[in-house]
Amino acid sequence: MSPLLSIVVPVFNEADSLEPLFAEIVAAVGPRGPFEVVFVDDGSTDGSLLGMERLAAADERVRVVKLRRNFGKAAALTHGFEEARGDLIVTMDGDRQDDPAEIPRLLARLDQGFDLVSGWKQGRQDPVNKTLPSKLFNWTVRKTSGVQLHDFNCGLKAYRRVVVENITVYGELHRYIPVLAADAGFRVAEEKVGHRRRTAGRSKYGWRRYARGYLDLLTVLFLGRYRQRPHHLFGGIGSLMVIVGVLIDLYLTIDKLAGHPIGQRPLLLLGTLLIIVGIQLVSFGLIAELITQARARERRDDYEVERVLDSSTARAALEAAGAARAALPGAQTGAVAAARPADAGASVAAAPSAGPATAQRAGVPSADRNAASAPDHPS
Repeated sequence: MSPLLSIVVPVFNEADSLEPLFAEIVAAVGPRGPFEVVFVDDGSTDGSLLGMERLAAADERVRVVKLRRNFGKAAALTHGFEEARGDLIVTMDGDRQDDPAEIPRLLARLDQGFDLVSGWKQGRQDPVNKTLPSKLFNWTVRKTSGVQLHDFNCGLKAYRRVVVENITVYGELHRYIPVLAADAGFRVAEEKVGHRRRTAGRSKYGWRRYARGYLDLLTVLFLGRYRQRPHHLFGGIGSLMVIVGVLIDLYLTIDKLAGHPIGQRPLLLLGTLLIIVGIQLVSFGLIAELITQARARERRDDYEVERVLDSSTARAALEAAGAARAALPGAQTGAVAAARPADAGASVAAAPSAGPATAQRAGVPSADRNAASAPDHPS
């Protein structure tokens, strides 16, 4: 039997789209097996809540989460994740531009061993003033984060439950969920999906989201690279400033000894300022390290433990990996072996991750995860 699928749909003033969207979801995933739809009302004022309540009253597979006011998509997703009960979770926007018919393709990529699959919108049905800034934004995120996706902001994504349980989304960090997941060690991929023209309501996004998005990118990069070693950032910048300041003042000292006045030279002020600010940054980095160390003593879940094997479970994993290789056609088996000689270890790595500071000490990966070796990390 297929695991329960939860579809989380943030909604903000999409009253005319809800009923046809739910009908499309039923048609797309109903034949697959059990599912639920979690609508999250993010402070709608157009009657969307009434429409969601009607759907919930008519179908027990629908649940509704109402927020007190409009808090933004990140908050809506966070509360939707908390209420979702499925082992697999799909998110999609409530404006019907995301096509529910694409969901099975995303789930198929999860079955290949990925933990998060993000949609890559093809043939975007949006005006140029949205598509061009979006391309620049995605290029910037791709180059700075190292996560090789083409569309970070696509609302259509599929997750294993362990992903949403181990990443924290707040503010407007929802567009960086693939980056946060990759930083946490999860396997991230993308899948091309169709994109439809909006038929009701209006777009909620403007140029301001891109300006805020770049500030959020700095936050994500800092959290991903320096959360456990803040002194490497602050101390590094501060040390560089101190060195430059000392060199400047050393030059001015030599110039003063040569008989040239330096009291009115701006370079003296610059050198002194660099030394003072640099020392402050180094001190700030040391304080941040003390905070990080204290936090690490209280909880040790920052580094995810995916699986702990003992003798019996290791043998079972090796046997399962061998069975998976034997099930492949001969030519494909050779190609897989050439590309990944350590198939046994890869099959173990493909297993779902444990929760914070929790090791899975018994059992073997599920059959669907053992059916294929873990893919190379696409990001």
